[in-house]
Amino acid sequence: MACTESASRILHYVKNVYFRNKVGEQVFFDANGNPPAVYDILQWQLSPAGLSSYARVGQFNSSATAKKALFINDSSILWDGDKVPQSVCSTICQRGFRKIVQPGQPVCCFDCVPCSLGEIANQSDSAECLRCPIDQWPNEGRDKCLPKKKDFLSYAEPLGLTLTTLALFCFLTVFIIFIIFIKYCNTPVVKANNRNISYILLSGLMLSSLSCLMFIGNPRTPTCMLRQAAFGIIFVLCVSCVLAKTVLVVIAFNSTKPNSSLKKYIGSKLPNAIVCGCTFIQVLVCTIWLGTFPPFPEDNMASLSGTVVVGCNEGSPVAFWCVLGYMGALSCISFAVAFLSRKLPDTFNEAKFITFSMLIFISVWLSFIPAYLSTHGKYMVVVEIFAILSSSAGLTICIFLPKCYIILIQSHMNTRDFLLGRNAMYTRKLQ
Repeated sequence: MACTESASRILHYVKNVYFRNKVGEQVFFDANGNPPAVYDILQWQLSPAGLSSYARVGQFNSSATAKKALFINDSSILWDGDKVPQSVCSTICQRGFRKIVQPGQPVCCFDCVPCSLGEIANQSDSAECLRCPIDQWPNEGRDKCLPKKKDFLSYAEPLGLTLTTLALFCFLTVFIIFIIFIKYCNTPVVKANNRNISYILLSGLMLSSLSCLMFIGNPRTPTCMLRQAAFGIIFVLCVSCVLAKTVLVVIAFNSTKPNSSLKKYIGSKLPNAIVCGCTFIQVLVCTIWLGTFPPFPEDNMASLSGTVVVGCNEGSPVAFWCVLGYMGALSCISFAVAFLSRKLPDTFNEAKFITFSMLIFISVWLSFIPAYLSTHGKYMVVVEIFAILSSSAGLTICIFLPKCYIILIQSHMNTRDFLLGRNAMYTRKLQ
């Protein structure tokens, strides 16, 4: 015990020893009783003459601060070549890449691979990549996240510009026909086919062409809410006008029979009632739709990589298909009535042209359903615009172009005597 206590006392005094020797070096002991370590760093160098020697290229001093403990004089070091040799197995990975350790090799041996899709590495020598937020996407170098570009049917792109031009062309064509009908409103061809219903039908066709413009451009809340409802109401208005014209043709022919009770339905009351009643049902459906589950703009960030697909969520798919279903049912009824009355005798039986127009109309919208369900993003909008323009063009060409041909080119057919040739009673009652 005495020896241990003596050693502890001696060690206490030894730890507190501090002096400089004759050459000016500090002599002391650290907390563990160790003297300061000072080492020269030597390099074995070969001179051009072939003589070898050791040269002092640095020093290590344990008593200095951490930053000054090691000193290397780079200019005193001679390398085998002009460049400093690498002290690692693999070089560091640049930004946009991450490290993968090579199997069976030390941890300093790794490969650099690009970050996966949707990930970045914003620092060099990264072990892991960072995933970008859902509304952002990596740049080309995959070292920075950038906002995703928005994708929608724009007026500026060729497809949007083409559809806009077609919609305006269809509107202008129908508008010219409307002007022709107004100018020749007192001619037999215009009067014999219920001109008031024709005016309403032409107005609906013009509005249907303009409704396509609501499908183009960056979707907003007002356009999302109005475009399907407006399209549905306008087309039901058009189809109900066609139905009214067809029903009036059937009633007019059958009213000529002796003791027919259909004579009281001749006039403007029945067509107006058909148009107003059929259109009101669609207005009611659209009002309930907009009041309960209205459409709204939606950003789809998952369907396309690096792109936000901007579109309209229809809110209630059931309501959307009810609008289309009602329009389809009404068009089928119009087609059936027109088809059954297509062979009624008359110099100018409009039911024949209505049959063709409704056949085109139904064919377009039957093709629309699978095409609409199989597309995504802005191409769904393209399919619907094409269906609107095609069906509108079918109604215009089949119903109104033959009348314009008679009015402008075959004016000798646009006479009362010509139309009264085979069914005078029908023409007189429609005037």
